[in-house]
Amino acid sequence: METFLWGLDIRFPAGVDEAGRGAWVGPVAAAAVILPVDPLLLGYLPGVRDSKQLTPQERGYWGEVIKTIALSWSVAVASSREIDQLGIVPATRLAMGRAIAQLTPAPEHLLIDAVRLPEVAIPQTSLIKGDSLVLSIAAASVLAKTFRDGLLLDLDREYPAYGFARHKGYGTKVHQLALAENGPCPEHRFSYTPVRAAESALSARV
Repeated sequence: METFLWGLDIRFPAGVDEAGRGAWVGPVAAAAVILPVDPLLLGYLPGVRDSKQLTPQERGYWGEVIKTIALSWSVAVASSREIDQLGIVPATRLAMGRAIAQLTPAPEHLLIDAVRLPEVAIPQTSLIKGDSLVLSIAAASVLAKTFRDGLLLDLDREYPAYGFARHKGYGTKVHQLALAENGPCPEHRFSYTPVRAAESALSARV
């Protein structure tokens, strides 16, 4: 897709993706990446694909390579409180918009994984499974995931009872049991039904 846009003399297309939409705790993260105009680009980033297909070690390695090669990259978040206030889809768009706004040079076209940004006045293409189809979206997927995982490791140190380092805030059995035992921590998404139910159950026991 980048090659097609380059052929239209669009030199700065940006890939955009998010991480953490489905988690129960912490922010949703978004990354935006502008890759250089280079027909050999795939050769420089042969291991970059949808971040869910990579191990943490692979994501860490390729994340650093992406940062070195990219013309511009950025990561931004919308907090758990913003998710509670706005809803996850508007919060995801907010995080994406923040990431895009930090790019220099400004992108001329956006390639986005499965989301449209009606409030961003830049031409854009939304692609289902874009992180498997477009290199710059895959690169953004890697950066968003590695950044958010780092935040969850920090949360794990602050709130060790929940096992955030293991499940990164998603609704695993370990997370469900920790919520049932401890109730939510301040960084949980209280608008999410399992979190709200755990809070109510804890209040009923007190």
